Parts: sequence; structure tokens; C-alpha cells
Amino acid sequence: MKKIGIVITDGVGFRNFVMSDFITEAVQKFETIIIYSGLPINCYNNFDYPNIEIKELPVFKEGRLTWFFRKWKELAHLQKNKKFYGMQDNLTSGYPKSFSARGILIKALYFFTRIIHSNSSILFAEKLQFLSFSKNSITKEYLTLLKNDKPSHVFFTHQRPPFLAPFLYAAIQSKIPTSTFIFSWDNLASKGRMLGAFDQFLVWSQLMKDELLYFYPNVKNENVQIVGTPQFEPYVLDKYKSTKEEFLAKFGLDANKKIICYSCADVSIGPNDPVVIKAIAEAIKSNEITSQVQLLVRTSPAEDDSRFKSIRDEFPEIVWNVPKWILTRENHQESWSQRIPSYEDIKDLRALLEFADLNVNMCSTMSLDFMLFDKPVINTVFGNIENGLYNDQRFLNYDHFKKVVDSNAVTIAKNKQELIDQINEALQNPEKRKSERKGMIEMQVSKSLSGTSNRIAAVLSEL
Repeated sequence: MKKIGIVITDGVGFRNFVMSDFITEAVQKFETIIIYSGLPINCYNNFDYPNIEIKELPVFKEGRLTWFFRKWKELAHLQKNKKFYGMQDNLTSGYPKSFSARGILIKALYFFTRIIHSNSSILFAEKLQFLSFSKNSITKEYLTLLKNDKPSHVFFTHQRPPFLAPFLYAAIQSKIPTSTFIFSWDNLASKGRMLGAFDQFLVWSQLMKDELLYFYPNVKNENVQIVGTPQFEPYVLDKYKSTKEEFLAKFGLDANKKIICYSCADVSIGPNDPVVIKAIAEAIKSNEITSQVQLLVRTSPAEDDSRFKSIRDEFPEIVWNVPKWILTRENHQESWSQRIPSYEDIKDLRALLEFADLNVNMCSTMSLDFMLFDKPVINTVFGNIENGLYNDQRFLNYDHFKKVVDSNAVTIAKNKQELIDQINEALQNPEKRKSERKGMIEMQVSKSLSGTSNRIAAVLSEL
């Protein structure tokens, strides 16, 4: 039996690895578990495991030199892989418009990395980044912490947050083996560099393994394990089940009407959400949607619902599900990461997935959530560079989402009329894309939801 350190980075990591069955499975396979938390320790008030210690990590804030080397590393990674549309799009959107000192510095890095972006140069930039914070007081605290705890392995539940790079450095310096879980389906083919080099990797699927080996040529095939993802495991756990009657009563829904769920993105990529919500609400009022339906809107857990006030006032018939995620810490460099879900919210979401008849969203992971319950999905992309709306049509070219589009597992609505036609089609023939939805789940997730936590804990125990 070993002692494992588990790094819970943020609210989504808390949902995936604390509110799934992962902890229950892990305590049976490790003599001691230490949770190194990027969240406040009071998030774990209901924990009652004798062999688990919770240690809140002091928050690391990047200095200017560390920021510079990290930015160099990330831009070089994007330049190296810019033939992938998502990487190119991140380069384009990240190019500074201002001529501030920082803006000029970033422009210089763009020019430099456009020419020099080899794998060895990326690793050199990372080495300088780690060297820049090696003497930082927080880094020294991390080194002391690991020296005293002596975990046999440290598992990072997220591979990207830069504020955890010093903790990874401390583990490497302490000669403690490390592993990480690839956080989301879009992280490898469209996002920036990982926070550093890990010894072992846990991924969702063969597709994700292939992507990892491509984008990180130093990673060896035998060091990547396919485990599925705990992100969806609550959907097969009895503790989160509801009856349809309970769900309808809680949200005041009409049992005689079908349910359209619109699930929002956060405001950074979902400024068109109100436009689409209004389009659906107007189509219901005008009977352009031929079935008897009601609209339920689920907002993003990363924000409140304040930006929808005018829509709520104009269409009081819309039912709202504002996720019950609690902000645990303010004044954090990534404040959205400090929100954690409630048990009630996961239960609400599971019921919504099971009992809604149709989902509409803007190219989000929620497409997979609804496909797991074999529900039709429409992805709306109303904006382009000509019509003045936020250009969300560009997301169709992102590598991870292009696979969804090409699979025909979803339909794509680029305007209100297309959306209305697709809603009518999906409600009248919900089985139409059944096999395509099944194929998409098999491609993206690969492993069964049941037993996901046991599978991950077993792999970690063998590392």
C-alpha cells in the first residue's frame, strides 16, 4: 500500500475527483491519501476518511520573469502546431492590440517564436521558467511540504494551470514520480502548453492518447493510460438520481410539454447566448416550433445569471437553472476556478440530461453530456465576421469539434430559421442520429462510465 498525493486544482477537478466515486475507490488502494488543494480547506468539511489528509496549498502568483518564460513556452507551442485551426485561432485572438510595455514584449515573443519553435526550444523556455521561481518562497514551502509528507506518487487532476508549476517543480526536485489527467476534450488540440513534464498520463480515449503523443513527442506510448473520464461518472451513480416527477415539480415544468434545454457558455465565448435564447422563445410564442414545448435555460457554472436580466424580464415563461456553484475564494488570479459545485446541482444536471427532450448549445462539452443520455443535440453558431455578432462559427474548425460536425452526431444551426427547422426535426424524430451519437461517445470517452473511478484508482496504484 502506498501514499499518494492528489492535487485538486479547481472546482471542476473537485466535481470530477471528489464528487464522483474516485475518493471512495482510492482509499481502498492507498494506505494514505494527501489531498493538496488549490481550493480552501473548508471545501472538504464533509470529509470523513481516516486515512485522508487535506492540505491547502499556499497560492503562487507569477512574477514578471516567470510570466515571460511561460508566455515564450506557450506561444512557441502554438506556433509549432498552428496548422491546427484552434492553435492558430488562439494565436490570432491573443495578439495584443495595445502598445503597452507588456503588449510590445508579447509582440516580440510572437515574432521570435514564429521563427524558433522547435521542441528543444520549448523545453529550454520551460527550464528557464522553472528556474525563475525555484527560489520563490512559495516554491520553498512546496519543497518542505513534500519533504515532510514523502508521498510515493503525486497525481495532478489537471495538466494546465500555470500557478501549479512550482508544485510540479517541487515534486520533480524531490524525485517523486508524477502523473496527470488530461482535463478536457479540447485541451490538447487547441490550448496552450501543459504546466510541465509529467512521468505518466491518464487520458479519456485512444483519440486523446494519439493527440498527446503527437503534440508532446517526448512522451512515451507506454506512459499513457486510457481510463475514460470521471467528468460523466455521476450520471451512473444512484446518489444523484431523481424521478421525472421530482424534476418537473422542482422547476415548475409542464408534464404535457416537451423540454428544450439551452445550455449556456460563459460570457467569454458565449456572448451570443441571449440572441439564441430569444430566438427559441420567440419561435415558441409564434408556434413556429410545431410541438408543444417549454424552454429551460441552464447558465454556465463559471458565472451568475446577471447578463440575462433583460431576457428574463422579456420572457418570464422561460425556466432557469442557475447552477448552484459556490465561490470559495475571491481575489484569485483565476477566480472562476474557485467555484465548487453543490450536490444539489449535480443532481439537477443529471435529471435535466435524462428528462429533457433536446439540447441546444454553442459547441460545448454539454453536447457529450446529452449524447450520453441519447438526446438530440443542436449546436448554434449564429456569429461570423460579416454579421456583427461574436464569431462563434470559427469554432466549427477547431480540431476537436470538427470531428463532432463531421460525424453528423449533431446538427449545426447558423441562423434562426435553421435552428427552428432543426428543433422541429429533432423533436419529431429524436432517434434519427442515434448511431452517430453512440459512435461519438465511443470515440471521445472510450470506456464505460460505470467503474471509471475504480479504473483510475487501480491505474494509479500500479504506477
